[in-house]
Amino acid sequence: MKNQIDEKLIDEMGDEHVATALETPLREDAFNLDDDTKVEIIEDLFGQIMITLGLDLNDDSLSGTPKRVAKMYVNEIFNGLKPENKPIARSFENKYKYKGMVVEKNINVTSTCEHHFVPIIGNAHVAYIPNGHVIGLSKMNRIVDYFARRPQVQERMNKQILNELKEVLGTEDVAVIIEAKHFCVHSRGIKDNSSSTVTSEFSGKFQDDHTRKELLAYISTSMMKE
Repeated sequence: MKNQIDEKLIDEMGDEHVATALETPLREDAFNLDDDTKVEIIEDLFGQIMITLGLDLNDDSLSGTPKRVAKMYVNEIFNGLKPENKPIARSFENKYKYKGMVVEKNINVTSTCEHHFVPIIGNAHVAYIPNGHVIGLSKMNRIVDYFARRPQVQERMNKQILNELKEVLGTEDVAVIIEAKHFCVHSRGIKDNSSSTVTSEFSGKFQDDHTRKELLAYISTSMMKE
């Protein structure tokens, strides 16, 4: 009976995309193995998955797949799990005393659903109001990408990006909005390929209705000319 209950809970959590903590769940020994060792282990295990599915790894098209997947997992898709890959986002004194809103919109988000290990694809819109410091625009993109490159739940990713920007900038006046398509919804379960998920976190001055409406107007309006 216990196993049946556990299986039901697992299925329900997966379908509802529930996050259990703000921090990405990691074991204490998460960084004991070097990348080469991780690739070797994942290559062997993924090869076993393919064999179990009935695929012939002697075929030229499939023979290199386990290693390609292993390298992709460690070096690309999940490289945001490693603290040393966290972008160095140095802030600079706001010498020109800019007090307006800084908005970086349509930042690419490429992540992975931690419940089914399939893609989450979308865009993030990030904004802050400078206090005494500013950061380079590309650093906001890099922070988004760092927290996306790990098994994720969108709500958690949203908060992780917001908290990191607040710490780097030394201000509460930060907002993060993410809109993404979840392939665990598109390709399995309900199989709805038209829906998307929007999450948002508003901190500091962005909790004010007027400031939040100003931000949403910037995001919804295209001011660039082709």
